[in-house]
Amino acid sequence: MYKAIATNKRNTVIIMAVFVGLITAIGWVVSYFFGNTSVTWWVLAGALIYALIQYFAAGSLAVAMTGAQQIEKADNPRFYRIVENLSITLGMPMPKVYIIEDPAPNAFATGRNPQHAIVAATTGLIDIMNDRELEAVMAHEMGHVQNYDIRVSMIAFGLVSAIGLLSDIVLHTLFWNDRREGNNNPWLLIIGIIVIILAPIIAAIVQMAISRQREYLADATGAMTTRDTDGMVSALQKLQQYGRPMQKQQTATAQLFISNPLKPGFFAGLFSSHPPLEDRINRLRQNAEKF
Repeated sequence: MYKAIATNKRNTVIIMAVFVGLITAIGWVVSYFFGNTSVTWWVLAGALIYALIQYFAAGSLAVAMTGAQQIEKADNPRFYRIVENLSITLGMPMPKVYIIEDPAPNAFATGRNPQHAIVAATTGLIDIMNDRELEAVMAHEMGHVQNYDIRVSMIAFGLVSAIGLLSDIVLHTLFWNDRREGNNNPWLLIIGIIVIILAPIIAAIVQMAISRQREYLADATGAMTTRDTDGMVSALQKLQQYGRPMQKQQTATAQLFISNPLKPGFFAGLFSSHPPLEDRINRLRQNAEKF
């Protein structure tokens, strides 16, 4: 477990380096075609500032994008106490607890570290899960906090957002420059098109690579925390049986959830940030004695 935590801390540094390197490389290309090398340094400075903002604000942004609302114990004693008991069991700070008004059963965790963690569940999940299953799901989410998965996911969320934002800015800038200055250089348009095409592909690959092993690890951590592999299996089976797309769907935040919240489709399956629930169930059963 400690090895997994150390790995996730290293992954955070690697993702930050890739983020800064990608932005700087694109800034250099744009500066080359505009004949102004200072653009690279401005883009790099902007990337560093953006990364810092994401580090502190990505958790709040994720909550806002999913429509989650913070609750206290009196608002939903059953759900809140389950999270509270898990926090005491793990010897971790109590995370902020949120609920999403959505009939689709799902849950997520986010934040930059265990001291600033957030856990959330949909009303659909709370309604269909019994106490044993709900505890297993929240142990899974607390596992993400314990393993520092939330930090890696938060940085990935920032990276995905930055790539999308940058691709839009570059494309609009190139077309604006073409109209205002009469620049008919086709390379400018080619660069913009390439950036737009590659941006979502890179974002999907980053999400997929980070999330898949992260979900397996959180399943195992949840089973170890509760000492109840069957409870985790039962919860995943219910997600498999009753799962459906969420009403508020955001590709950038999909990787945060315990189950894929997006509508099924060819590309959604090809670049899914979640391993199949059946595979996760089988892996839990195969390793039940170890937990």
